[in-house]
Amino acid sequence: MNRNFCRADINMEDFRRLFKFNNVEIMKLNIKYPILRLIYNPNTEWLVNSEIASSIDQYIKRVNELYDQAADQYRESLITDYPFHQYEAYMAFNAPYNQNCLLSVYNDEYEFTGGAHGNTTRSSATWELFRGTRLPLYSFFKPGTDYKKLLTDEIIKQAEKNLAENPGIYFDNYKDLIVSTFNPDSFYLTPHGLVIYYQQYDIAPYSTGIVEFTIPYDKIGWSPESWRQIM
Repeated sequence: MNRNFCRADINMEDFRRLFKFNNVEIMKLNIKYPILRLIYNPNTEWLVNSEIASSIDQYIKRVNELYDQAADQYRESLITDYPFHQYEAYMAFNAPYNQNCLLSVYNDEYEFTGGAHGNTTRSSATWELFRGTRLPLYSFFKPGTDYKKLLTDEIIKQAEKNLAENPGIYFDNYKDLIVSTFNPDSFYLTPHGLVIYYQQYDIAPYSTGIVEFTIPYDKIGWSPESWRQIM
């Protein structure tokens, strides 16, 4: 792969659909997803696009389940004369890092099923663009590093500062939760550092949302530029 082209060309697609039952719109779907082009590496292009397509296929299965649920709720509303609220399903990809032969993508899946509010779940993946290999979190640390402790110690420091500036944004036992709900799959790269995120309700109330902590690369002894140099 030409080292001068260690990034992917990304075209964002927008798919929308309204689902009807008995000619009534009961659910709307919106999927915003990337299609990658790597003219110097078609194998990696195919691998990454296939993984993204697979995650969309899995989400469509969930959407079909939601449609059945919405139809049942709509039928029930006709019987009980209780208002029916249209369901919503929204999937959106973002690519916060796409350079130095590394691509990092995260995906938010939002569902509204008629309650007080919707819920969002985030997932993410990071690939090196030479072979199309997904990179686990430990690959950004020296062998033998207790990266969970290193990261959670830094996250707790940031959280303490955030809480001092904005009281009430985390649960009272947020320090314990930062450690116990830490997920090594919940990360992505940005130009400014490694982002570790926590799902809704992991360490904070719904109003806080998905919580992100950016760990500067110098804190973990790694940089994206150094990765490119060893490839």
